Amino acid sequence: QVQLVESGGGYVQPGGSLRLSCAPSERIFNIITRAWYRQAPGKQRELVAVMTTDGTTNYADSVKGRFTISRDTAKNTMYLQMNSLKPEDTAVYYCNLYTYNYDYWGQGTQVTVSS
Repeated sequence: QVQLVESGGGYVQPGGSLRLSCAPSERIFNIITRAWYRQAPGKQRELVAVMTTDGTTNYADSVKGRFTISRDTAKNTMYLQMNSLKPEDTAVYYCNLYTYNYDYWGQGTQVTVSS
């Protein structure tokens, strides 16, 4: 019954920044990976950023150097810091937590980059 609640999406001009947040309704244990995905209209969902249990991160080539995935254990929250945003970053962004037992998804938050 655990849910991932996302926030931080919005409308921003090219070159701007946004920080997405994702917080589970209750603490989740045995996390294997934390990740952010996005899906643009008419497109397939794609992996944007992922963090493994040892802290290793990986990013889609299209966002390397601009996006950063992080976590705050004390606040039980994960983040996606997005800088130098481009129109092609426009999509619905979803957080994901994969555990040994369940695969949790956020409800999605809209990010629109336009002048």
